[in-house]
Amino acid sequence: QVQLVESGGGLVQAGGSLRLSCAASGRTFSSYNMGWFRQAPGKEREFVAAIRWSGDITYYADSVKGRFTISRDNAKNTVYLQMNSLKPEDTAVYYCAAGRGPYYTRPNEYVYWGQGTQVTVSS
Repeated sequence: QVQLVESGGGLVQAGGSLRLSCAASGRTFSSYNMGWFRQAPGKEREFVAAIRWSGDITYYADSVKGRFTISRDNAKNTVYLQMNSLKPEDTAVYYCAAGRGPYYTRPNEYVYWGQGTQVTVSS
């Protein structure tokens, strides 16, 4: 079993930066692919970024490519999402997820989910 806890969300002005953290419990953290998803009120869950268990492959949604960076520190059982040049449309609850499937952008490939952390970007 894997438990995930997101943190680092908050209120930031457009153009600002935030770094989200996802702390995981469980001995098998390093064997999981990790993903970040987000969901705005009234909208469906949206893929943001993913990183392979080995850390050598990353995936990004077109909407965040070049602005967001996903990384992981397996020694600390933590995955990060560095968010730069934030835009109001980035406002959402951000969720961390863990899975082992090959389709990193698909929510149903992930088994474990965190509780979410709110990111609000003001214009």
